[in-house]
Amino acid sequence: MIYLDYNATTPVHPAVLEALLPFYRENFGNPSSVHWAGRMVKGAIEEAREKVAALVGCDPVEVVFTSCGSEADNMALKGVAAALRGKGNHIVTTGVEHPAVLNACHYLENNGFEITRLPVDRHGMIDLAELEAAIGERTILVSAMFANNETGVLFPVREIGAIAAGRGVYFHCDAVQAVAKVPVDCREMHINLLALSGHKFGAPKGVGALIVRKGVKLQPLIHGGSQERNRRAGTENVAGIVALGKACELALVEMAEEAARLSALRNRLETGIRALLPDVRLNGHPDRRLPNTANLSFPLLEADSLLLNLDLLGIAVSSGSACSSGTLKASAVLSAMGVEPALARGSVRFSLGRGSTAGDVEYVLEVLPGIVERLRKSSEK
Repeated sequence: MIYLDYNATTPVHPAVLEALLPFYRENFGNPSSVHWAGRMVKGAIEEAREKVAALVGCDPVEVVFTSCGSEADNMALKGVAAALRGKGNHIVTTGVEHPAVLNACHYLENNGFEITRLPVDRHGMIDLAELEAAIGERTILVSAMFANNETGVLFPVREIGAIAAGRGVYFHCDAVQAVAKVPVDCREMHINLLALSGHKFGAPKGVGALIVRKGVKLQPLIHGGSQERNRRAGTENVAGIVALGKACELALVEMAEEAARLSALRNRLETGIRALLPDVRLNGHPDRRLPNTANLSFPLLEADSLLLNLDLLGIAVSSGSACSSGTLKASAVLSAMGVEPALARGSVRFSLGRGSTAGDVEYVLEVLPGIVERLRKSSEK
């Protein structure tokens, strides 16, 4: 069974699992309790907060634990909108953001906010001059992702942050796909709000964080108790938070070496596929990409058929297209990049991770050409 869909989710790292298990057993206290059982787990939460902060370049007090990246994105966008509505009602984002950002912006648009969605070029990159021109007197927030979940394209985050800072505007960055894969530093990159999610890098599903830099005005999304310094109410997911901290600690040590390893595997996969199938097209920037991600279009094929046939051979990958209301629609990200609908519908994302091996790549290269040839012959009938 070969898993090449690490951008969707990752297995829990064995060391992370060992770290979290005691908090499902003997360390079961409520962090808000003042007795020994509460103090024990409260300390573990604060230790995890320090580990998250060390990985993304912020102070521990700026880490707000959430249930996932989508919650963190919603908290950032809606929280800033509510806090700064008296100052302005304009938000600048891009047309290739994760649905958590795009749909939160759509919600705000329906509630009196103006949203500017910047286009991207054929490589999936934004124009920094267009970004700066889009910022006006009523702009309160720029929201741009660090790395695209479908193509792996890396936005010029440092430059975006500098532009936003120079104009006195908050910068929110959805870094869910980037954290633990490439270096992220909120301080150096002028990021005011940053979203991350644990299950993308070895922690379990159900835990994430929003970095809220000091001085940022933000209304809470969830109201209730005083948890997370009154920024996110609700009893903390202690085991998940401990796991997230451990995953961040491991990433800080392993990231550079793992990125180099995965980049070599990804390049071997890409070059191998394109040597065997010369008409296959790369979607995304050839260089400014996550080290683990390759999005490829297979002409004259529907991705769903290719995915199904790979799955029958034990290979798990994902498609750049989605089925909605019984109609196969091209990926919105690829469409925004100008990829022809037929090519977009034949796009497949390969994303590698800690368990990926050279043997996995060679097996894909062994079986893929035969699958493609068979499907193309079948479609000609």
